Amino acid sequence: MQTKPFRIGTRGSPLALAQASETRARLMAAHQLPEEMFEIVVLSTKGDRITDRALSEVGGKGLFTEELEAKLLTGELDFAVHSSKDMPTMLPDGLELSAFLPREDFRDAFIGRTAPTLSALPDGAVVGSSSLRRQALIRRRRPDISVITFRGLVETRLRKLEEGQVDATLLALAGLNRLSMTDVVTELMDPEEFPPAPAQGAICVESRIGDRRVLDLLEAINDRPTFDAVSCERAFLSALDGSCRTPIAGYAVCDGDHLTFSGLILTPDGRQEHAVQLDGRRRDAVALGHKAGTTVRMAAGPAFFSDWS
Repeated sequence: MQTKPFRIGTRGSPLALAQASETRARLMAAHQLPEEMFEIVVLSTKGDRITDRALSEVGGKGLFTEELEAKLLTGELDFAVHSSKDMPTMLPDGLELSAFLPREDFRDAFIGRTAPTLSALPDGAVVGSSSLRRQALIRRRRPDISVITFRGLVETRLRKLEEGQVDATLLALAGLNRLSMTDVVTELMDPEEFPPAPAQGAICVESRIGDRRVLDLLEAINDRPTFDAVSCERAFLSALDGSCRTPIAGYAVCDGDHLTFSGLILTPDGRQEHAVQLDGRRRDAVALGHKAGTTVRMAAGPAFFSDWS
């Protein structure tokens, strides 16, 4: 019987803490355990400390996970809670994504200061975003406006917006929901026109492969539709060697035993794109995602990737 608290690793941002707290609450309810059986351990990551440059310039997605994963591998943490879209497609040997919480809304939210919608922004307006995907999608729809790199915590970006550094920004609706900050949203983006990042809106739990004590604990909160959808999306990313240097969008939707996947790759200027949509069985989620990635990579050709990798 477990007598020491389970140690839950997380970053220290308000959103990361909200996600870790939600995970703890679900585990407490599922296993009828008191709060003191779960210790939330906050770690600072390189991605948190470097805020003046785009992630693509300083190492990509692993910047938000390396410190947590190091503590997992030494046994100092029992499991770690992450935003799934921050996770590299290749994990360190010995670690796996063992559970996903029920997915939040995966749409992007537009937050306008000088106009309520992307289409209503005046010519020459400035939009801030740290995401190459969002930057490319903005340029695809509005090549007349300026897009600048805009990093920081949700609260920091909203403060910069209020100060007038930009006319608008975009954030994940899921994060705003978890922070009870949806009142700032002025437009919800249609995922068919402005598709989300793969795995957006899903909280994942990373743990050691084969640690039955932890895996049995986490199984009770694992949401299978989210697990299958995100596994499909991550397979799509993996087939494209997706990282923070590549504008890639994609989302899967489960309906009973059926799964539908829509994917898109773009050049950073938004002028070229290749889309794919596949349907299949949920049990084949990973194979479908890989097939979608391979299909779009072959359609685009090597030159497409060499120009923006």
